[in-house]
Order: sequence, then C-alpha cells, then structure tokens
Amino acid sequence: MAVNPERIDIYGPAELEDYLKACRRYSQTHFSYPIKVHAVSPGILYEDNEYVVSCQLLKHRVPAFGYRVAEKDRPGHFNVEQAAALGIPSGPLYGRLKRGEVIVLPDGRRVNGADLCGPTQIGRKLAYCTDTIFCDSAVELAQQADVLIHEATFAHQDADLAYQRLHSTSTMAAQVALAAQVKQLIMTHFSPRYAPGNPIELKDLLAEARAIFPNTVMASDLWSYEIGRPKADKPSRTIKV
Repeated sequence: MAVNPERIDIYGPAELEDYLKACRRYSQTHFSYPIKVHAVSPGILYEDNEYVVSCQLLKHRVPAFGYRVAEKDRPGHFNVEQAAALGIPSGPLYGRLKRGEVIVLPDGRRVNGADLCGPTQIGRKLAYCTDTIFCDSAVELAQQADVLIHEATFAHQDADLAYQRLHSTSTMAAQVALAAQVKQLIMTHFSPRYAPGNPIELKDLLAEARAIFPNTVMASDLWSYEIGRPKADKPSRTIKV
C-alpha cells in the first residue's frame, strides 16, 4: 500500500474494490483519504530506479497474492581520493567511472572504473506470503530473499485442518524458506487455538519450524524487524595506469 498526500493506493485482487465498497456501505467505515484500488495480476507491479515489486497468485480458498519487494543492486563505493590521486578531473568522468566504464584521459591513459569501485552492494529482498497453503508460487517469490514473512496458521499435527482451509502449518512455512534458500523466516497469522494454556502453544509451532529451518522467528503485535544492509565496501585495490 502506497500513501501520498492526495490518496491511498491499494494493490490486490480485482474483488478487493467491491469488498471495500461493501465495508464502507454496511459498516459505516470512513477513510481519511480518497482510495484508489489497483487490481493486480502475476508479474511486476511496480519498478523504479531502486526497487522492483512483483506478485504471484498463491493457493487459497479465495484469490490471494504473495508479494516480493526487491531492492536493485547498487554500484560499490567510488574511491574519490584514488581518482584524484590519478589526476582524473572531477565531473562527468567520475559519473562514468562510477558506472564501471573505461575512460581514456587526455594524456592517453586508460582507466577502468571497476578498479576504482568497491564490491557491488547487493540489494535486499523481502517476500510476503499469506494467506496460502504450501505452493510453488511462494517458493518462487521467496527465492534468495533476505526475509520471508509467511503464514503459519496451524501446527504440524493439525495438517488436516490446513489442507481443508488452505492455510499453512509451521512446517510448511519452514519448507518454503528452506526450498527458497532465504536468510530469515518470520512466521505470522497464527490460529488462536494455540494460545497459552492449550495442549499446543505457539512455542511448539516455533520449535517445529526451527527443526526444518533454524533461522525462524515469530511475529507479534507491534514487533518490528530491520533488514540490515550489507557491510561497508572493502577498499578498492591500488591500480597503476
């Protein structure tokens, strides 16, 4: 969902607009901003110079989409000091060198921009999959993601309920994370049947998931998680021209 001073843009299944209209009509819900609903279909929803947002249809009783937000890779740190030491004048040439281009200086020297830049900064990737049972689309969306947020409505022993209602178990969420080779799994969307004092509690769902994918945590109300950036670039190597 994107917000600007003029309106709120919401992306989801085509039926979403009718649902929101019904909510406003029958529950007297009022929005502070005008609403613009964008019906989505599998593929890229949005792209700019920094991000790509895409979605895939998941497997649920009603249309449900999973989403992937991928930050584009960035050039490594440009070593201005080294460029100056080589006698390269600042200006447009620096821009070309930052892009990794090879330039020829007025005195005939050739300088490869890649030699003046640190390692490429790999973009961060987030996948969000709920509501769904285990499906290939979720695995596709989550490929190599830094963080996968995946529903885990049921415990493993309640898998029959999961298949009936097309929601995931804790072990299904972990299997998606494992198959997609993500770095971190965050489980959410838990059934209240696992509240404290019941035969199976949320801590048991966490243990089930960690037995398959150890790097698993559970979301909770008002909890937040920061996807860290890669470590600072290593200094570029010394070059001679």
